[in-house]
Amino acid sequence: MAKIAIGLYGLQGLFGGDFASVIDAVRLADSKGVDQVSITDHVIMSENLHNYPYGPFPAPLDFPWYEPLIALSAIASVTNRINLSTSILIAPLRPAVLLAKQLATLDTISHGRVTIGLGLGWQKEEYDASGVPWEGRYARMDEQVKVCKQLWSEAPATFHGETVNYDRMYSLPFPEQKRGIPVWFGLAPTPKNVERIAEFGDGWVPMDSDPARVKEVVVRLRAAFDARGRDPAGLDVRVLLLPSYKPDGTADFKAMMAKVPPLLDAGATVFEILPSMFCRDPSDLDAFYERALTIKE
Repeated sequence: MAKIAIGLYGLQGLFGGDFASVIDAVRLADSKGVDQVSITDHVIMSENLHNYPYGPFPAPLDFPWYEPLIALSAIASVTNRINLSTSILIAPLRPAVLLAKQLATLDTISHGRVTIGLGLGWQKEEYDASGVPWEGRYARMDEQVKVCKQLWSEAPATFHGETVNYDRMYSLPFPEQKRGIPVWFGLAPTPKNVERIAEFGDGWVPMDSDPARVKEVVVRLRAAFDARGRDPAGLDVRVLLLPSYKPDGTADFKAMMAKVPPLLDAGATVFEILPSMFCRDPSDLDAFYERALTIKE
């Protein structure tokens, strides 16, 4: 059965820009049975947007990007079952051992409800401002995931890599999830990234929602999982459903729903929807969640 995620992008607009009220909107989603909440990450933004690889950048420069792990901690405190995720967290902008501790803490206080979506971002200036080299970012992320997985299960732990080194160190608490926190990667499906996802990950978060292209990558990912002795059926794929629009400018929910069956056939397991694209007032959220959950039927 497919799962439903809500993305928090722009949702504060329903509340006059008050992000604290978004937490209540997620509490309502939790009570309705929405499976997952996802939040987008930018630590800092440059005016240089021309390198955005997916067309015109969708947000103005003064758009507020809330720190995901802090926001998810607040959400964890008022919810009971909804899974906490990102799409995506720019991993190399955080020190590896700090990232491991933050995620383990979030998983502990939420009683095992974290699925982390990791990626690299696209803006070199964001790395420059954070004091992190743009070059070598893939290798840095690989080491981060190795460090996280080790520190989530071993104490004392020893690691010697290109960017992280320590001997007999302790990082407690461990996550509540005994198998560790699931890691999904938001990466372009190059051959090397397919191998990376199969080696270190549990899921893929594509930017593309074309069923044929998603299916082609899922076939490759499942083969890569199988080659490593991993169950291909364990691969999760979260697809963002972006709506088309009616002549009056409102989002066409029915047309969006028509995309679901071919994406299910392609291997999608989680469908992310943005309430900010369908709701004009907080009072619309209740009916929106009810409608979104019909995807699972």
